Amino acid sequence: MRIHSSARFLLFVMLILAMSAASFGQVGIGISVNFGPPAIPVYVQPPCPAEGYIWTPGYWAWDADINDYYWVPGTWVLAPQVGYLWTPGWWGWGGNAFFFHAGYWGPRIGFYGGINYGFGYFGNGYEGGRWDHDHFYYNRSVTNVNVTNVTNVYNTTVINNNNTRISYNGGHGGVDARPTPEQTAAEHERHLPPVQAQQQHLQAARSNPELRANTNHGRPPIAATQKPNEFKGEGVVPAKEAGAPYNPGNRGENNRGEANVPKPPNATHAKDLPAHEKPPAPNTGNAKQDAKYQQQQQKLYAKQEQEHQKVAQQQEQQHQKMAQQQAKQQQQQAKLQQQQQNEQKQRQAEQKQQQMQQKQQQMEQKHQQQTQQMEQRHVQQQQQQQQHQQQAVSHGQPPQHH
Repeated sequence: MRIHSSARFLLFVMLILAMSAASFGQVGIGISVNFGPPAIPVYVQPPCPAEGYIWTPGYWAWDADINDYYWVPGTWVLAPQVGYLWTPGWWGWGGNAFFFHAGYWGPRIGFYGGINYGFGYFGNGYEGGRWDHDHFYYNRSVTNVNVTNVTNVYNTTVINNNNTRISYNGGHGGVDARPTPEQTAAEHERHLPPVQAQQQHLQAARSNPELRANTNHGRPPIAATQKPNEFKGEGVVPAKEAGAPYNPGNRGENNRGEANVPKPPNATHAKDLPAHEKPPAPNTGNAKQDAKYQQQQQKLYAKQEQEHQKVAQQQEQQHQKMAQQQAKQQQQQAKLQQQQQNEQKQRQAEQKQQQMQQKQQQMEQKHQQQTQQMEQRHVQQQQQQQQHQQQAVSHGQPPQHH
């Protein structure tokens, strides 16, 4: 029984490794990082070298050996077959980490995270050109094409309202975009992985220390090349500037070569969290195994969504209860304040009454003093008159009228 369990586990590991190798070394379940990549740098597109080349925009890849992102320069690549277009890879928040979704060739452009890679890849579809039977025609309004070398051209004005240079989808500060039904269908159609020239281009970028984010701070000296794996010469284009101020992120030792534990978005409440992205459909080549893995993913996704809703409801109920308690407390406080105000008014009235009584006492004292002074004066006047009368009588003179 243990032997069978070990064999099944070994088979699962081999399938995972095979998926990683087949998907350009980076797939959703293969590499996760706990902080998002730098912004898309500002650069110009080198001219198309010849007919049949299709632009593949630059992007930030992850190297677990150096614990850092590195820039894979944009470049022109020959389409693997007529009618095929390139869907760029993209980084997306998967609910517990940033995962890389590898790019692919296919008859239709799929979802690439809503990322504005520029030069026709403005977040939805591709405006840089189109296939017409067995020839590819280039839109000169968004593509750098020399009509001397390439004559299959047209001019169509493209209005781009996506001006952000954010390089990842979802999470805290990421692009808010979801795939359309057509893009989802394109992802499940038959498609091809990056061609050998693209794989060599990736390895050359990985081995170049100047392309590491910690070295160039989001401004790579080789932002684009005219052809894959040609990092020297006239076709090399440096970045004019970084797409945004460089933030090195969390580079702890626990990030090296492991499925990293991410920092969640800086949200206080469950309702403020962005919706979890549905995991990509497994593609191990074994339909039965894919169905099993997809069922497990869907079960976990449903469980997390249910918990998300439950926690959000609990928090909302607690908010409502707290609001009721606060309202009741405010009413009691208002009532107490009213009582205090009434008591204060009563004290003020009593003080005023006392002041009036004091004033009345002062007035009565003044009146008493005034009356006594008047009576004293009257008594003095009467005494003086009597004295004058008596003196006049004693001298035989008639009294004088005063």
